[in-house]
Amino acid sequence: MTMLSRLWRGTRRSSIRLLRDRSGIAATEFAFIVPLMLVTFFATVELSAGIAVDRKVTLVARTLSDLVSQATSVTDTDLKNVFAASYGILSPYPTNTADATISMIYVNDAGVAKVQWSKKGTVAQSGSTVSTTLGVSSRKQGDAITIPAGLKVTKTYLILSEVNYLYQPAIGYVVSKAGITLSDLSYTRPRQSMCVLLNPGSNASCPTY
Repeated sequence: MTMLSRLWRGTRRSSIRLLRDRSGIAATEFAFIVPLMLVTFFATVELSAGIAVDRKVTLVARTLSDLVSQATSVTDTDLKNVFAASYGILSPYPTNTADATISMIYVNDAGVAKVQWSKKGTVAQSGSTVSTTLGVSSRKQGDAITIPAGLKVTKTYLILSEVNYLYQPAIGYVVSKAGITLSDLSYTRPRQSMCVLLNPGSNASCPTY
């Protein structure tokens, strides 16, 4: 009985010492917390960059339509300059994953919006050298287009800019390394004239296709 009593007391004292022992707890807590901290850090970096790029995409769309709407006519060279200037907003993010389209729309007597002209632009930059290329837009002359009801004012023109940007995260831990496409568009009305002519030549009348 005495032996059992001593054994019980010894076991009890050992248990108390074990409960009071705090050595190694910091390391254990660190091992649990580090993975959560790393996930939070990478998520913050990637999402913050994505939000910043998304904001810049919106600014590019607004700048494109705003610059074109201030002219009475534009040439292909003018549009190249407009695309290059607008893409500068994306700095310091790369521009080779972005493409934009600028179009002029006419709302006819029936309230149907139709494309009058449309150009697609891409900008590539290598060091201080910037090259702008005009491509074929997916929007064709005479194509009907859906616009907000509040903009359907008959016999009026609109300048529409559309921007797409493939955001590819540097880490690719939270957001897929393949990236996600960010896009936005902007409508503005011509300011200096009824419409903005593209490469007008001898024909200076506003088109109504």
